[in-house]
Amino acid sequence: MTEPLFDDEFRKKIELLYLVSKKVFAGNSQATRRSKRLGAGIEVRDFRGYSAGDDLRHIDWNYYASTRELLVRLFEEEEDLHIYFLVDASPSMEVGDGAKLRYAKRVAAALAYIGLSNLDRVSVVPFADRVLGTLPASRGPSQIWKVFEFLERETTGPRTDFATALRDFVSRTRRRGLAVVLSDFYDPTGFEEGVNLLRYHRFEPLVFHVHDEQDARPNLRGDIELIDCESGDVVRVTATPALLARYAAAYDAQLERVEAFCRQKNLLYFRAPVHTAFDELVLRVFRAGGFLR
Repeated sequence: MTEPLFDDEFRKKIELLYLVSKKVFAGNSQATRRSKRLGAGIEVRDFRGYSAGDDLRHIDWNYYASTRELLVRLFEEEEDLHIYFLVDASPSMEVGDGAKLRYAKRVAAALAYIGLSNLDRVSVVPFADRVLGTLPASRGPSQIWKVFEFLERETTGPRTDFATALRDFVSRTRRRGLAVVLSDFYDPTGFEEGVNLLRYHRFEPLVFHVHDEQDARPNLRGDIELIDCESGDVVRVTATPALLARYAAAYDAQLERVEAFCRQKNLLYFRAPVHTAFDELVLRVFRAGGFLR
């Protein structure tokens, strides 16, 4: 029997992670995120000359006293951070016992709880060859139950198509924000275009490369028939030690390829092996400063 995704132990761990996140945040020097918009905030961003009808309360009277010139203070408006959890729900994430998809959902839920507790706007978006559904933006820690319920649904698509799915996402998402991508990055057409779409449309990608050591080094011997879980293509091979070594090298090269791309584009990248406890991975994210703002 598969263990529940979000049991009592999981909930206790994410509550502890939130407490840790508050300590980490209190100790760093990063400013909170603010929008580029001018509004009714409290931080002065700029000045301009007075025009008839301007609010007299916004005039810089100290400046007027020394120069006899009327300047109006323009304020910077704080805006909620929007966080989108883009969870790959393609068949490759469910290969074997589905460990990769379960792990991705747990990491997403843990980080979602941190975001909700920080009063950010959190949304969950499973995808495969398209967006498979959307949990609308929620705010406040009590909304984590909606996240749990949404992630526990069995939502999968027929195949992976990063470019089409993420184009679908950016076209329907008005608010820009942090785009947390959790995937094994198995896309025969390439993942780069999809991630670049996020960047081009002014989302900030945070990449989690979910992988399973059983994928890299399968216990196979002799004459076998391999069936691609997404395309249905069939390949007949003889699994010798030499062939398996070549396959393992190709697998490792793919991991390196995704990481190298993210480094080149200055994106935060985290390898997420399923045998690593999810809370250990989240602590790595905290230490890297990739989520707490």
